[in-house]
Amino acid sequence: MAKHPLQGSERSVAEGSTLVGNCNPAERIQVHVVLRRHAQAQFDALLGKIEAGDPGVKPLSREAFAKEFGAAAEDIAKVKTFAAQSGLTVVREDPAARTVVLGGTIAQFQSAFDVELQHYQHHAIGQYRGRTGTISVPDNLSGIVTAVLGLDNRPQARPHFRIRPPIHASKSPQPASFTPLQVATLYQFPQGDGSGECVGIIELGGGYETSDLNTYFSNLGVNGPTVVAVGVDNGANRPTGDANGPDGEVTLDIEVVGAIAPGAKVAVYFTTNTDTGFIDAVSSAVHDTTNKPSVISISWGGPESSWTSQSLQAFNSVLQAAATMGVTVCVASGDSGSSDGSGSGNVVDFPASSPYVLACGGTRLTASGQTITKEVVWNDGTQGGATGGGVSTAFAVPTWQQGLSSTSKEGVKTALSGRGVPDVAGDASPDSGYDVLIDGSQTVVGGTSAVAPLWAALIARINAANGAPVGFVNPKLYAAPSALRDITQGNNGSYEASAGWDACTGLGSPNGEKVAAAL
Repeated sequence: MAKHPLQGSERSVAEGSTLVGNCNPAERIQVHVVLRRHAQAQFDALLGKIEAGDPGVKPLSREAFAKEFGAAAEDIAKVKTFAAQSGLTVVREDPAARTVVLGGTIAQFQSAFDVELQHYQHHAIGQYRGRTGTISVPDNLSGIVTAVLGLDNRPQARPHFRIRPPIHASKSPQPASFTPLQVATLYQFPQGDGSGECVGIIELGGGYETSDLNTYFSNLGVNGPTVVAVGVDNGANRPTGDANGPDGEVTLDIEVVGAIAPGAKVAVYFTTNTDTGFIDAVSSAVHDTTNKPSVISISWGGPESSWTSQSLQAFNSVLQAAATMGVTVCVASGDSGSSDGSGSGNVVDFPASSPYVLACGGTRLTASGQTITKEVVWNDGTQGGATGGGVSTAFAVPTWQQGLSSTSKEGVKTALSGRGVPDVAGDASPDSGYDVLIDGSQTVVGGTSAVAPLWAALIARINAANGAPVGFVNPKLYAAPSALRDITQGNNGSYEASAGWDACTGLGSPNGEKVAAAL
């Protein structure tokens, strides 16, 4: 069978990895084959109208989307034929998500896709199964298959939260903390509780204790939301008892959303921390015909440079689908400043850098009573964390960011050469952090991880009040910058805050009432 290299599938070993040895050829794994979209030209035309903020475009129902823009039956049939010829089994097929999941042994997959799978050890991410070079697909699937995910299972993302360390009495100014409800009041969120809406939250590990949630919401005096755990690809609600680990992320996300939108249902999609799991969990939320989230919060990500081109495009394609279905996706922009912890240069975090999400950066808030007295870019130094932000090298400048510039720390303005990150911001410094209850203990947490659910809860309130989803909000927000509090002080490493949009806090933090009016 003649084969073709799959475009964008080049993979190198994570820097700092050592080869352990070959994988067990008899070990069984599952691999996700992503297919092209049916009616791509019509889809692109629809997406273009949404990006331009065309008020005449109505969101597609999930059922209508599956019918119009899923995978073609004949494309799925070709993959199934290839699987049978390669001795692989079809575990499931999902036409709406354009995915066929195949099962088989390492040996069968190595032969089917012309790859060599080996075990590597890495000081930070542990042992993983990896590959180098490209994946090959049969000639008759060239152009039909857009990604093959799951051959490599290295951890792809990290959670963007920071637990506040113990405070020294000498620290000046003394740190403050707020409940999510106090933050919502400071940002003048419109009244409401999000009833009738569903907020989807994506988690790549950890879990929540129902007892924590019940105690927390009871202490706040709110009737807690209905929380459901949705397992994706062997993911499940598995609390580890470690507040500093993924439990901290999971619990923070639910408590922020649930405090501000207690009338909403909160669907938590648990998956494995790989590019495959991450993409599949977001896809599951976007296409979920049972829970039907109208807004999705994502507080995980990794440097844009750490993704393969095929993974980046497969993920971005899911986010494009969300935009056409009226699902708003809020994503944390990262906690490691302008380098995104990549060690060199300026790198933005993905999926925050996708043009189809609302990228959420961070500020440090000072308040007196119910009034904000000062708000600056969150930057607590190299050890303390800083808001992610910068310019994408993977995505072009979207229409709604045309003509904008980033400002360097030296004050030099440069026209955007790619998608600028973030779009908006909110309180994120652990020194002005959120009071939460994790694994039984009262904790103060910050990070842009708190900002994504904060904005998601705001959108849920707005959707409930409107009786319809606001959907893809970016064009409307960029057309109404006065709906946001412009943050003009501080930097995130390489970029400086400035009047108007900047690569630290985007358009600024929300005035909830004005954001509701703008949407």
